[in-house]
Amino acid sequence: MSDWNVGVVDEFRANEGRVGGMFEGAPLLILHTIGARSGLDRETPLMYLSLNERLYVFASKAGADTHPDWYHNAKANPSVSIEIGTNTITKTAVELDRAERDTIFSEQASRFPQFDEYAAGTDRVIPVIELK
Repeated sequence: MSDWNVGVVDEFRANEGRVGGMFEGAPLLILHTIGARSGLDRETPLMYLSLNERLYVFASKAGADTHPDWYHNAKANPSVSIEIGTNTITKTAVELDRAERDTIFSEQASRFPQFDEYAAGTDRVIPVIELK
């Protein structure tokens, strides 16, 4: 995990799921995956969307041209866990089909316009993962 992510995770845990800085006021969770190649536990802080009692995360990588490592990990090992606030919950990561992805991504971008900026910064389609 990057030093930056370590700081976000530490702040998240110290403040019952709340952090400041660029994530202040945003819905944030910690996604736990198993490394696709390493088999090691990985933790990644991510913004999420809760909509109609369903949870979604976005493999934006801030608009980079490659998918984030956590995405590859979740595809290889879809049994994940998440921390929201002080709760840890087991989930299954399922990538949305294109039509549903477009609807959910649009909703996230309407709430947090930086997601449109991320999409504009890359030629790839940013995957949306439902945490079931």
